[in-house]
Amino acid sequence: METALIVISVLLIVLVLLQGNKAQAGGQIISGGNQELFQVQKERGSELFISRLTLLLGIAFFVISLILYLQ
Repeated sequence: METALIVISVLLIVLVLLQGNKAQAGGQIISGGNQELFQVQKERGSELFISRLTLLLGIAFFVISLILYLQ
């Protein structure tokens, strides 16, 4: 179980790093310069796949962590 948890955590790190950056500059968020930040934009193709895989791996990480904690 511990090995699966380590593999899932490494995959989660990689997938989060692969995801697109929604805010190009942090300063633009504070100053209000990034108009596209809060607009609804549909994910397509590989972005959608990466987002869903990240969600599934996050749920698996949580469940395995909970199981290991309760043992």
